[in-house]
Amino acid sequence: MVESSASEVGSPPAGIRSSGIAVQFVGGGRMGEAIIAGLIRSGELRAEEIAVVEALPARREQLRVTYPQLVLGDVPTAAPTVIAVKPDDVAAAVSKAVAAGVDTVLSVAAGVPLGRLEVAAGPGVAVVRAMPNTPALVGAGVAALAPGSEADETVLVWAEGILGAVGDVVRVSEAQLDAVTGISGSGPAYVFLVAEALIEAAVAEGLPRPVAERLVVGTVRGAGMMLAESGQSAGELRAGVTSPGGTTAAGLRALEDRAVRGAFAAAVAAATERSRLLGAG
Repeated sequence: MVESSASEVGSPPAGIRSSGIAVQFVGGGRMGEAIIAGLIRSGELRAEEIAVVEALPARREQLRVTYPQLVLGDVPTAAPTVIAVKPDDVAAAVSKAVAAGVDTVLSVAAGVPLGRLEVAAGPGVAVVRAMPNTPALVGAGVAALAPGSEADETVLVWAEGILGAVGDVVRVSEAQLDAVTGISGSGPAYVFLVAEALIEAAVAEGLPRPVAERLVVGTVRGAGMMLAESGQSAGELRAGVTSPGGTTAAGLRALEDRAVRGAFAAAVAAATERSRLLGAG
């Protein structure tokens, strides 16, 4: 298993360090590239310490152009490995990596439970399942980790270091990952829908679309920063903007009259249940 610390992101076992590879990605798609870019941008790893196994030659060439120092190929090494392929390809990717000597695996593939990952990996391999979200593509994601039976604290710290390069990381049990999917996995789409609705409403009230878009984007960004940095709860911040009898109170009343809280609760419940069904299938 990996010997690592929070300040040694992706640090591999001593026997592998001589190869110069600290971490390997199987799959170089959007999420894999986002994490790679975060590791390089943050200074945690140099490009030449990262290997990428990508089956598509055209995609390998794109990565080569963007990150000339990456170690690119189509055969896994024994370095600690991030699995970032499509769900249908995960079992084969894990098995192939383990056959190459990998003993530490972090999967960011959606909907593939630990049981399937550990069957593919076999005994003695530390497996961690993660649920990142798309804001990781801009370095502002949030991910949840769930450890497999062989994953100890050292492995979890390593996994946190990898995903921490593109945002916040929390630990949960695997049973909680379906709810995580319903909240943070699907949550960006909920926020985008709210933003879309606000933009359309602003246009309907006579604002030019470019102005409406700037106002809404700035409002969403600023509200998120206040929620993250103020130390106040969402309810406290909402109350602070809402004067009795004022414009905000009128707008909130219209939302409450249309059961907006219930709509969000139903959305989260539906996404969570869908995640359960996909994992069971």
